[in-house]
Amino acid sequence: MKTRFVLIHTSHAGNVGATARAMKTMGFGDLVLVAPRWPNVLRREETIQRASGALDVLENARIVATLDEALDGVSHLCATAMTPRDFGPPTVTPRAHFESLLKSELLTHTEQAIEAKNTSSFAPDVSAPAASSAEAGIAFLFGSERFGMANEDVYRCHVALSIPTNPQFSSLNLGAAVQLIAYEWRQALGGFPVHSSTPPAQQADAQQVAGMLSHWEQALAAIGFLDPDAPKKLMPRLNQMFNRAQPTQEEIHILRGVAKAMLQTAAQAKH
Repeated sequence: MKTRFVLIHTSHAGNVGATARAMKTMGFGDLVLVAPRWPNVLRREETIQRASGALDVLENARIVATLDEALDGVSHLCATAMTPRDFGPPTVTPRAHFESLLKSELLTHTEQAIEAKNTSSFAPDVSAPAASSAEAGIAFLFGSERFGMANEDVYRCHVALSIPTNPQFSSLNLGAAVQLIAYEWRQALGGFPVHSSTPPAQQADAQQVAGMLSHWEQALAAIGFLDPDAPKKLMPRLNQMFNRAQPTQEEIHILRGVAKAMLQTAAQAKH
């Protein structure tokens, strides 16, 4: 689904850069500024510094004079402001609204596909309705840092998204608000896979565990902890413990190093 972030009357250049960075981290790139304080805000040093590498978002961003221009090509509008008490769109958390929105979109696409199949004599392109809806897209509107969104701008939106915050301190920086909305929307769309920063550890096999336990048996006997003539169930219990722990190959090497040190210490004590 086409996604657009719209900043209305933004007064701080750094927030534009922070917005670009927040968008890029979540895989979005359509940014429109409505009558920002600085006409050259996309090229200001503070903007570029706060973008922290998201220069492609800034390069593709557009500056327009009116909100109408910013909303061209999108159909679902999300305000990010509390509505007046007496009137306005419903106020919903981002997560709840996105779940409901995508379920509604899926139901609409399914109904359109069924209708097309029933009225056509040939196999329909069931992706066409979805593509048409997705082309309409969604826009997230953010007001100025000092005054938020104007009432008339909120009124034209389908929903007012409210980020759950501490009731005693609910003020969010513009860049932080964009990051939270972008994250929740990306998660609703399926999210990105998490890639481990370290290679997966190789679990030790049964033979390696058995070899380590044999080494430990010798070491425990050498330091007098294990009586070879009356071992009872010490070694089977240790075997069960290490089976539950599922040690890696590197951890087996460490444990064998401990056993080796115990044997050396016991040998030195005899001399």
